[in-house]
Amino acid sequence: MIAGYLQALRMPGALRVFLPALLGRLSFAMVTLALLYSVQTSTGSFAAAGAATGAFGLANVIASPYRARIVDRVGQRMALGTMSILFALGLGGVAWATTRTGAPVGLVVGIAALTGLFPPPLGAAMRVIWGSLTAPGPQRTRAYSIDAVCEELLFTTGPLIAAAIIALTSPATALLVTGGIAVLGTLGMTGGAASRQRGARRTPVPPALRPLRQPGFALVLVALVAVGCVLGTVEVAAPAVAERAGSVQVAGMLLAAFAAGSAIGGLLYGQRVWRASLGVRLLVTGATMTVLCAALAVLSGLLALAAVLALVGFFLAPALITGYLSADELTAAEVRTEASSWISTAVNAGAAGAAIAVGAVVDVADPQLGFLVGAVIALVLLLVVAPRLARGAGRTRPPDRTALEAARSGDAH
Repeated sequence: MIAGYLQALRMPGALRVFLPALLGRLSFAMVTLALLYSVQTSTGSFAAAGAATGAFGLANVIASPYRARIVDRVGQRMALGTMSILFALGLGGVAWATTRTGAPVGLVVGIAALTGLFPPPLGAAMRVIWGSLTAPGPQRTRAYSIDAVCEELLFTTGPLIAAAIIALTSPATALLVTGGIAVLGTLGMTGGAASRQRGARRTPVPPALRPLRQPGFALVLVALVAVGCVLGTVEVAAPAVAERAGSVQVAGMLLAAFAAGSAIGGLLYGQRVWRASLGVRLLVTGATMTVLCAALAVLSGLLALAAVLALVGFFLAPALITGYLSADELTAAEVRTEASSWISTAVNAGAAGAAIAVGAVVDVADPQLGFLVGAVIALVLLLVVAPRLARGAGRTRPPDRTALEAARSGDAH
């Protein structure tokens, strides 16, 4: 198993961009906790802290496809470097506002929302580089798998690092360190040859090449919203169950089991050569996650809950990897960063929506009922797209840019 992944990492120039990209992406795993406690410490209100983190997250989701489009248009080095600096400045602004006595909550929330417009899409950019370094098929699947597994590990360790910095110094310092890591990792990544080669385009992309215009791409996004619903459900319902059991520390154990299952699933998924179509694989992984999530509603005992959460996570990374592979299959090279970013946006949107719905349920009912609510939402979404995804809708390759431009100039039939 390891040999296959080492082969992907040994591709010329891969580690030169992958390692700093991971460093930069670590900042995204740290920022939520740093932002939450910075605002809470300043205002004494978790409501204000929730508003700030919510505004940051909403702005991030809304702006994500547009940031990716800018990267595709002007090139990775210029776009990602500029965004990382603006992101760090925004975090510095929040740190400044939260250390001032009597700073208006509206000002803090506003700066947080503005900051959410600029996180550089390092994950999407790195997947574009993987796509340029690897051939379609098992080699690319392994590259995306190791990328997804490393990202899972980042989001497991990132909050721990942020918490340690907060405990040793202050939440504001954690924000500044987070911004510095983002800049350092981004500039390190974009200094590599594989990233520098993703330069500015001289001509705009024809509208017909846009990801959302490709047959089947919207179906993939809906399926990944369902996957995101399960993710958001787990992130809210599992800590609520732990709190009801009188041990908030157990929440860390439950979420760690979920993340560990995802990492293992991603490693095993990338090692196998699959015969089923991407659409079928996405449906199977999403549906299995949904069924297991519903089963969590009737389990008793925290150990049983942790075991099944690990099984739910086991299918998370494979679902995400399949989504990224689908984006590659359905879109042209000129819009790959945007396409990959749409995949992440769909998952994040599903997670945010489920977190709101499940959060409302666990406040007034048995927290385990939240698992069932999230599973039902995910199941409805999967049923909507299942028939067409199962038939392989959208497997047609995207239109060729040269043919499109020739057709517009009258040089092709």
